[in-house]
Amino acid sequence: MKQLEGFGKFLESLRGKMSLREAAHKSGLSHAYIRDLELERNRSTNEKIKPSPVTLKKLSDAYNFSYTELMEKAGYLEKEDVHANNEQELVPMSDTLFIEVSTKEITYHTRIGKVSRSVTSLLDFSHFLDKLEEQGFKKMDTDLFVNLNHVQKYIEKEGKLYFDPLGVSKFVVIAAIRQKKYHDLIIRSVAKNTGMGLEFQYDRNTVTDSLFQTLKQPI
Repeated sequence: MKQLEGFGKFLESLRGKMSLREAAHKSGLSHAYIRDLELERNRSTNEKIKPSPVTLKKLSDAYNFSYTELMEKAGYLEKEDVHANNEQELVPMSDTLFIEVSTKEITYHTRIGKVSRSVTSLLDFSHFLDKLEEQGFKKMDTDLFVNLNHVQKYIEKEGKLYFDPLGVSKFVVIAAIRQKKYHDLIIRSVAKNTGMGLEFQYDRNTVTDSLFQTLKQPI
């Protein structure tokens, strides 16, 4: 499998008008390394370099570009293999509440239980990650992807997302950095999923305390 000729220029075109420092902030890579990848060489040693699959996933997220296609252009996947891999998921994405992933296994959690399947190849895994965003999933921790179409209660102070409006069934705890990034999106998703206004999307105790303080104020 051969890397696309001019792959560095292609990466630079994906970055577009985004500054190197902004790209570094979004991807978690250093701006110097991103520039080295665009030049296809380490400027300190003048040796030719190639991004790893992990690096490509970070760039894929930062540039909002297909990970599978990026892997293909980098020479890790054959185009024919990509189109041939249309394996049906064990559980429909629309019925899945959240997904846990590792390098060896993908576990789908539903309202009635969980189902796991093995990661059989790098192609299998990259193709799977591409589909998540399209189905409404967001990465909420290193190995956790949550389907925001099913979240019905958000307890901000604990970083908990519940899949029922009363907060008594399954829940996940999300990473602080992801909570900060997706806070507004989570609030809007819960409002849409429950049919309630944005002001009702916090922990009940918080709402009650807020209402009590409001009632105490003089008229």
